[in-house]
Order: sequence, then C-alpha cells, then structure tokens
Amino acid sequence: MNFKRRLLILFLAFILFPLNTFAFSKYLVPGGINIGINLSNKGILVVGFYDTNNSKSDLKIGDIITSINDKEVSSVSDMLSLIDTNSSFVTLEIGYKRNGENKTTNLELKKDSNGVFKTGLYVKDSVTGIGTLTFIDPNTNKYGALGHAITDNKTNIKFDIKEGKIFKSEVVSIDKSRDGEPGEKNAKFYFDTVYGNIIQNEETGIYGDYNADYNSKDVLLVGEIKDIKEGKAVIRTTLENNKVEDFNIEILSVDKNSDTKNILFKITDERLLKETGGIVKGMSGSPIIQDEKIIGAVTHTVISDNSKGYGISIIKMLESME
Repeated sequence: MNFKRRLLILFLAFILFPLNTFAFSKYLVPGGINIGINLSNKGILVVGFYDTNNSKSDLKIGDIITSINDKEVSSVSDMLSLIDTNSSFVTLEIGYKRNGENKTTNLELKKDSNGVFKTGLYVKDSVTGIGTLTFIDPNTNKYGALGHAITDNKTNIKFDIKEGKIFKSEVVSIDKSRDGEPGEKNAKFYFDTVYGNIIQNEETGIYGDYNADYNSKDVLLVGEIKDIKEGKAVIRTTLENNKVEDFNIEILSVDKNSDTKNILFKITDERLLKETGGIVKGMSGSPIIQDEKIIGAVTHTVISDNSKGYGISIIKMLESME
C-alpha cells in the first residue's frame, strides 16, 4: 500500500512540475518588416507649458488630465470642446493623475489678442511613428515589436494604451547616423492596411494580435539567454520599401541579468554601415539571429559609437507577452 501511495505521489509530481518549462512557443516567425505604429493614450498627457506664469495651476509635465469641471475627457478634442463650452469661466477645475494618484487643481484661462482662450499647456493624447516587427507566434498569432516601450519623447512617460494599431509602412529614405547622433528611417504610411492591434505597451516592447497574412512555416527556434554567445550573428531589418534583409554583426558581450540590455553588439556589415552609419531610429525591434535561433531584438544605439548597439533577449519579450 505504501509503495502504491508513493507511486501516486510521484505521478502527481510529474503532472504539477513538467520537464518542459516553456510558457510560450519554442518556435517563432522572425520579423524584420518596417511597421507603422499609432497609439492613443488613456487621458491627455501634459508635455510642456507656454505660459509659466499660470500660478493657479499645480499641473506638472507628465500629469494626465482626466476631467474638466467634473466632466471626463479622454482626448485633446474633448478638452478643447469643453474649454469652448466653459469659456465664460475664468478658471477651470482640472482633474488629473500623477503617479497613479487622482488629484485636482485650478487652471486659469487667458484670452489672447484675437479673443481666443489659452490654457498655457502643451498636451498630447496620441503618438505615431515607425519601428520593426520582431516576431509572430504562429501558435497564438500574437506578435512582439520594438523591444522597448513607447514613450513621449519630451517627458519619457510611458503611454498608457487606450487603443492602438500597427500598420503597413515603407521605408523611403534613411538619414544616416553621424558623430554620435543617431539617424532615422523615413517612411510612407498606409494607415488603412492594418496588421494588428496593440494590447500591451511594456518596457520590453509592444504586443498584440497579428491579423495579416504571413508564412507560419517560416520559423526559427527560440534561443534562451544561455544560448547567446560572443561572436557572429545577424540582424534582420529593412532599408528600403519593405524588403527584409540580414546584416552581419558581432556580439561583444552578454548580460544575463539586465532587464532590457542583454546583448551588446557591433555592426560589421559594410553595406549597412555605408547606408545607415550605424543603428538608426526605426530599427528598434529588428530580430537578432544566431546559430539559426532568434535570440533577441535591437533596442538602443550606443550614442558615442552608432556602430554599436544593445539588444534585449527574446526570452524577456516572450515573458512580458500575455
């Protein structure tokens, strides 16, 4: 009897603690295509001031405006409409969030020489840009891209998603990186050709459902952090239109403990260096491939030497994806 009970306990242990510890797919479809990105924020982000003498307001850069005179606002157009409606008031009551805490303050309206009421605020409720698709999980049709969060470029505040989409874009030209200044890809947008939605905006990238066609058999094995080694590898990215190509790099070091900068690499591909001068904006998310495994994604450039860059481990991205 005891022997049978021990066998039962052992059997249950194998059910509860399986040998396969992957919580995600072992194989991914690598990306590399250029994507357009549009994301709307939950609330209105304060990004600056053009009237520093508005002493009746406690608002600071990075605050999220959520209401005006107790009426909810979720976009800049909502805000402007309510201000027009309430322009007979000298002062508006503003509801806002700061570090997740709800607060209120007063905002004094001022009339310019044309009789238009001004708030003294620079605000933003959405962002549009480009990046690179990193992978698609063929088992779930989920995708990952960028390898870092979408933030406001003035405040560095991470956008809290209300809604978002990725869509077709084509690279039309590249401003080269020079003297420690990163260049950028310039792209044409096709807003109506939607590839997928954006559900998550994390420190490790953006994630959502991929709804466009792709070759589900064009897969690579997922490389864990322990698989990454110093030496030759490639990055997969787009330099013109949406033609995906591989370019040679050299992995210089691996940091298994970093949250987002796991791979330090140097571009060794002469054509890529000639055409871009190094890592450029819009290259974020380009998959890094070594030994026929997808091991990471390009995330940052080294400002002092644009031929060098950082990448995040693909495992970090997969662990963040719901």
